[in-house]
Amino acid sequence: MREKSLFNMDIYIFLSALALMVIGILFIYSSGVSSEGVVFSNEYIKQIIWAVTGLALLIGFSYIDYNRLRDYSVYIYGGCILLLLITLLFGQRVNGAKAWLGIGQLGIQPSEFTKLATILFTAAFVDKNKGEITGVKIILQSLIIILIPVGLILLQPDMGTALAYIPVYFFILFAGGAKVRYLSFFLVSGLLMILLGVLPEIEKEIFLENPPLLLLLTEKTFFSWLLGALVIISALAVAGYMVFKKGYFYWLSWAALAGCLGLLGSRVFRHVLKSYQIKRFIVFLDPGIDPKGAGWNVIQSVTAVGSGGLTGKGFLQGTQSHYRFLPQQSTDFIFSILAEEWGFLGGLVVFTLFLIILIRSMSIVYQAKDNYAYLVGAGITGMIFFHTLVNIGMAMGIMPITGIPLFFLSYGGSSLWMVAVSLGILQNIYARRFSY
Repeated sequence: MREKSLFNMDIYIFLSALALMVIGILFIYSSGVSSEGVVFSNEYIKQIIWAVTGLALLIGFSYIDYNRLRDYSVYIYGGCILLLLITLLFGQRVNGAKAWLGIGQLGIQPSEFTKLATILFTAAFVDKNKGEITGVKIILQSLIIILIPVGLILLQPDMGTALAYIPVYFFILFAGGAKVRYLSFFLVSGLLMILLGVLPEIEKEIFLENPPLLLLLTEKTFFSWLLGALVIISALAVAGYMVFKKGYFYWLSWAALAGCLGLLGSRVFRHVLKSYQIKRFIVFLDPGIDPKGAGWNVIQSVTAVGSGGLTGKGFLQGTQSHYRFLPQQSTDFIFSILAEEWGFLGGLVVFTLFLIILIRSMSIVYQAKDNYAYLVGAGITGMIFFHTLVNIGMAMGIMPITGIPLFFLSYGGSSLWMVAVSLGILQNIYARRFSY
């Protein structure tokens, strides 16, 4: 057994995270400077405090045996679910979502910490049932673990944070050995739910009338007939497969059942989401539909990113941010400020730092000494990948606006602490890769 030393950590991950935190502080400071050069926000001071404490958490958790976290994962998960319930009852409403617990400006966002708690508990559950993971039963049971926090977060409502739980589920289940056809079934069903949920609103905005598809998906009689037809097709396809054992009957039933779930889910989707959240999907396709309303964020962000050119306008020289055209510029659109002031090369630096973290994280996952560490590492890697892809894509106009922060850079203590603890756990997995 190799003993762990003080410096037994992946230095590439540590230095990349540190560099991203410093860059985040710089551009949070930039976001709080007016066009006259007056500093009107102290957010950067708070971010410095969160970054320093975040580094302490990262180092501290690198010395906490991840097996202890497995033993207490159900309690950590349960505690976070309780916090989500308390938040729904007594939380503070910020930017339309009741997602914060605290007093005054001091508070936490429990949904951020619940991401990691869900990773720990889902990994523990899958590891405990690794011999049965190829069956549908364990996949459905593990799905419940994910759907509980997702449902509570949608009630806040915070669609972006809720969506971040989905890739965690797929990364852990895939790493655990679940069959791709089962995972793809739930993925297709979910995508159909979102597509069918927003499609009527998209057609209404484009055609400015009630098109046939809108009636088919929203009018009760037509909806019932369509759902009934899919149910009958599913039943006949299942019966055909049981009798003839032909593959095309299996895939026909697969498609029809996915359609049923997607169709039913679309009704729930439209009832749970607010109109402004559905509008975000619409303006993603065409920001010009509402250029001074829901499309404003996308237009200004893309303008900022594009105006940076190769080398940018220079630190503190951006116009979109300093003239306050960019909304949520220290949180959701922090990358837009960076791209405007540091240009393509600055964006490339950020891409590279995240790529180093992701590649090194995958390396740690493959070197993990046991299955639980492997699953936890896969969940954490998937979470970081999803946040990076969606937030930067959102700033560039190639992803819908979801309100997902960019780890390390976006202003906020909850997401920074959570990802710091997550990297600390990865470091602990790395340090114990030779233990027996």
